Amino acid sequence: MLSAGNRFCRKKKITMLENLSKYKIVLASNSPRRQELLAGLDISFEVKTIPDIDESYPGTLKKEEIPVFIAKKKAQAYQTYLKSNTLLITADTIVWLDGNVYGKPENEQAAKEMLQILSGKTHEVITGVCLTGMNKQKTFHISSRVKFSEIQDEEIDYYVKKYKPFDKAGAYGVQEWIGYIGVENLEGSFYNVMGLPVRVLYTYLKDWD
Repeated sequence: MLSAGNRFCRKKKITMLENLSKYKIVLASNSPRRQELLAGLDISFEVKTIPDIDESYPGTLKKEEIPVFIAKKKAQAYQTYLKSNTLLITADTIVWLDGNVYGKPENEQAAKEMLQILSGKTHEVITGVCLTGMNKQKTFHISSRVKFSEIQDEEIDYYVKKYKPFDKAGAYGVQEWIGYIGVENLEGSFYNVMGLPVRVLYTYLKDWD
């Protein structure tokens, strides 16, 4: 069933992406941020809600291998829905610090603990993207470095209680209040930290045929 994100599908395709005119582009994501970012490319697409997917991964995987693996896993869940003219986009984002992965927090306490760990440190935000057609699949990943200033416990408590970042890797949204007061420096793609590296995705879409 298509979500409310279908309002994006009425946009007219732009000239630079005319090669996509024969495809039905589907974004399989529950993230309103990814829907908003993809819509910013001015392309027509539909949104399909992702069912509960086991996002576990082999313990041997490291860093960028993890979100790429999960993005491919999400694509596999929609394999039976693919048609010859379908172009499916899936993605996953993780936070990586000191050899540890920080995904979506399970609850308020976990979110606070994640932010306490990230406070005052520089971490990586890595997004893996998977583009899947009937006969081919391409993946890529993008990494950005984010430095947090020292964030006080009362600031963390305020953010978690008000913004409830339980659907965000690392328990924060860079575009929200915590980003305004906590992000000291960001190297790389801001939109990658939001959840979708749209500049690189655009180059892949231009070459898709």
